Amino acid sequence: MAEETIFSKIIRREIPADIVYQDELVTAFRDISPRAPQHVLIIPNHLVATVNDVTESDEPALGRMITVAAKLAKQAGIDEDGYRLIMNCNQHGGQEVFHIHMHLLGGKPLGPMLSV
Repeated sequence: MAEETIFSKIIRREIPADIVYQDELVTAFRDISPRAPQHVLIIPNHLVATVNDVTESDEPALGRMITVAAKLAKQAGIDEDGYRLIMNCNQHGGQEVFHIHMHLLGGKPLGPMLSV
């Protein structure tokens, strides 16, 4: 089983975060180092270390992550112009916190997905 992360403490509100959404399955909060005018992290409330560790039992939380992203994009007024959802996996994918999370980014043109 994966070890607890800083995100686990945010879910339980043991450390401060700008939480913009929380329900029984997921929590969403503003990134402390935003890469776009709108940058929110959406995480499942139970710990799953990487995308490689996802099982069928995680499907309700993962689906909720996407519906919450769409809801937050609409609330932020970025749904019409567009936004990006990103999930990183392991070192080469750029994952820094080993509790899966989805980045919701928008509010400006985001350019190409990868620089080569």
